[in-house]
This record gives sequence, structure tokens and C-alpha cells, in this order.
Amino acid sequence: MLQLADVHTYYGNIRALRGVSLSVERGEIVTLIGANGAGKTTTLKTILGTVRPRRGTVTFDGRRVDTLGTDRIVRLGIAQSPEGRRIFPRMSVLENLELGAFARPDRDGITADLERVFTLFPRLRERVAQKGGTLSGGEQQMLAIGRALMARPALLLLDEPSMGLSPILVETIFRIVQDINRQGTTILLVEQNARMALRVAHRGYVIQTGRIVLHDAAGELLRSDLVRKTYLGEK
Repeated sequence: MLQLADVHTYYGNIRALRGVSLSVERGEIVTLIGANGAGKTTTLKTILGTVRPRRGTVTFDGRRVDTLGTDRIVRLGIAQSPEGRRIFPRMSVLENLELGAFARPDRDGITADLERVFTLFPRLRERVAQKGGTLSGGEQQMLAIGRALMARPALLLLDEPSMGLSPILVETIFRIVQDINRQGTTILLVEQNARMALRVAHRGYVIQTGRIVLHDAAGELLRSDLVRKTYLGEK
């Protein structure tokens, strides 16, 4: 479904991605793990077209997208729940969710997808008229994911969904991520919580200073010495 081939992305003269190649097959959860500044978020920005690679290609469903604008890419079937949630704080939960569907031509399907989001996140149903900025951190994360789902994406990009959440809420969010995947949405998950990410993913990539240094099935990465020592805190 998604393929990055030898992608080099820069911010000015600073090279953030150094020949990144990765793929996501339809129906998978693939995780990209790494330290702060390793290039995880830049990889997602490159996929969505908010930054453009100087070299390499990004292909989605057999179509090259690294030359397209972000609005075109979203309409092709990619949506993101961004790092830091970035909900609209003065708008209600319902208004935030409706904005997620702004690019959809099938207005008749929006009500059904709202119901899907409320089934995944019952707390949002309870707070449907509440301003987004008054929600707890966990509820805002649910809203950010729900808003992305309202675009009915074929591929969902999740950027640090567990950031700042309590351990119980982290478990809840990752369980819902698996539910979303089982319902047919392919997921590329960027996450610092490597242990949780690898527990829910099918495959994983490890990125360091803009380069992919390891790629394997998620279970194998959990047993990798590099992953255990660098990202799981084991000796």
C-alpha cells in the first residue's frame, strides 16, 4: 500500500532523513520506533507532503504522491492523528469530528462514521457538545484519532498516540488501535513507547539519525539486543 524508496528529506541545509526505505502492506500495523529527533515525525510529514523529499519517492496504492499537495494526498486515502493532538480547542467534540470529514464527497456516510467513532470512543459520545480544549489529555487523544478516522482513510498515520498519557490510558489507546486495524484500516504507528508499539504491530522499523537501522517482524524486534538495550531499558 505504501512505499518509501531512498527518501532524503531536508530542513534547509539540515538533512533529517538519509535514504529511508520502508513499506506498509494492506491490513498491517507497522511501527516506526526511535529516539527524539531520529526522524520519525519527519517521515510522516514526508508521506503527507507537508515537507518534500529532495531525493527518493513515496508511493501510495501504486501512485507516486511525493509531488502532490497534502490536500490531494488526504483525498487519496491517507489521514493523520498528529503528535500533540492538535485538536481545535474552542470547537466542540462534534465540530472537531465533522472537520475530519471535510474532504469527503460522500456526505451520506458521515453519520455512520460518527457512530463508528462513538462506538470506539464512548467517552466522546458523552462529551459531544463539550469544547475540545476542556477535555482531558486522554480524551483529546481519542478525539484526534477519531477526527482522523472521519476521513475514512485507507491508511492511518498515528504520531505518538501514547504521549503524556497514564499507563491505563496507554493500554486503552493501543487496544483501540488494534480494533481500528481489525476493522480494516492499515496503520503506520510512530511511537516512543517501543514495547507497546511492538506488542500491537505486525512489523517494525528502527530509525536512528535519519536512517533505518533495523527492520523485522515485531516479535523479533522485541528480542533484538539493540531494541532491548536502547529502547526497552534492558541490560
